Amino acid sequence: MNMQRICIIAAAMALVLGLSQCKKEQPMPANEGESVAISLEIKGNGNTKVNVNTVTGEVAYESGDKIYVVSGGKYVGTLTHNGSNFGGTITNPTVGEPLHFYFLGNVEPEQTLTAGSTTSCSVSISDQTQCMPVIEYAPSNETYDSGTTTFTAMLLNKCALVKFNVTTVSEAATCITGFNNMVNINFSENCFSYGKEGAGIIKLAAGSGEKYAILLPQDALETGDVGSAYSADITFKGTRGAVPVLAENVYLTSGIGVYVATAIDFNYPCVDLGLPSGLLWATCNVGATTPEGYGDYFAWGETQPKNYYGWENYLYYEGGEYPWITCTKYDYDGLSTLLSEDDAATAQWGANWRMPTTEEWQELLNNTTGEWTTQNGVNGLLLTALNGNSLFLPAAGHHYYDDFSNVNYYWSSSLDYYWHCEAGAHDFYIINDSFNFEVYRMARCSGCPVRPVRSTL
Repeated sequence: MNMQRICIIAAAMALVLGLSQCKKEQPMPANEGESVAISLEIKGNGNTKVNVNTVTGEVAYESGDKIYVVSGGKYVGTLTHNGSNFGGTITNPTVGEPLHFYFLGNVEPEQTLTAGSTTSCSVSISDQTQCMPVIEYAPSNETYDSGTTTFTAMLLNKCALVKFNVTTVSEAATCITGFNNMVNINFSENCFSYGKEGAGIIKLAAGSGEKYAILLPQDALETGDVGSAYSADITFKGTRGAVPVLAENVYLTSGIGVYVATAIDFNYPCVDLGLPSGLLWATCNVGATTPEGYGDYFAWGETQPKNYYGWENYLYYEGGEYPWITCTKYDYDGLSTLLSEDDAATAQWGANWRMPTTEEWQELLNNTTGEWTTQNGVNGLLLTALNGNSLFLPAAGHHYYDDFSNVNYYWSSSLDYYWHCEAGAHDFYIINDSFNFEVYRMARCSGCPVRPVRSTL
């Protein structure tokens, strides 16, 4: 049977006896403190997590694998594989209802599960360098009561096993993007939903050759652009082949090509801060060669630096006086984000780079801790992420007409129609004396530094 396992569940009951002999007319909780010792005998060879068998597609269990048990819509306990079978204790199952079994490939849920109260969980299958996070589910055939000692269930896969043919020059793991890598499970309804975290990264084992991955159901993917595959150490990039529609319980053996052989341009290094979007931030400003360098200054929507920043020499200035300035572009034309042709980061660094949006600046703030500090003699903001990586933004100030101000702004690519042309662009505003970092509005003729981002490598 393709990627299916029949689980025979033998339940040895250790009960605190109360009214266990009473007839149960409707589902109800077991007696307080009731515990059920369960052992599972699993069909399979038990030697490896993935038995690459093109006929059976079996996925065998191994020591340390866990099955999460649900009763009455709530998590009630965990069973752990000891090398030969599963064993563990569940507490307070609901009389008159089946037990529900979830195998999550020995991947820990994103949140802590509390017996008797947890009604849902989420699991990330992104990192597959150590284990194959198979997702399976089955209810028991019989409903639970104090006299039942044996349960039978057939665990069915809620995922697919897919082969990739990887060609790489890197010794690091290979990352491929665009996949559903999060599964959300509603214990109350016993239903599954799937989604992407960040860029939808699946991390395969290092090296060239046949690599197998567990993938969640999703629509087909076209052949990926350069950067849709890359080495985990961010040294090389490449492409991923097209992926067909993925359904539950399928096994694809034809092999999807992945090629990672192009060296990344380290003239513009970036840092992975573990952001939910997967966005990578450049470590220096456009025009700078170090994180502490101020770099060049740009008016919003202009792609070249200049010596004077006022309305009269602004590229899109049409006319009028404050506050009735009007512009020839990005005013009443419906454009709310800079086009790549008007993006200083893209123009200066290439097509892979762009200015961050207002939402992306906010994501950076929401997922880092800010500290006003001095780095190599330069004042600035140090943003440190949960993964330990950090980003330094020098206090570069800004230009407005003939003046250079020490108030620190960084452009975003987002427009604010409320102010029309006069102050119609959002930027990131650093107030160093109060440690207040926020998104602000700025006259777009001003000259501000640009910190680029890229979505993929």
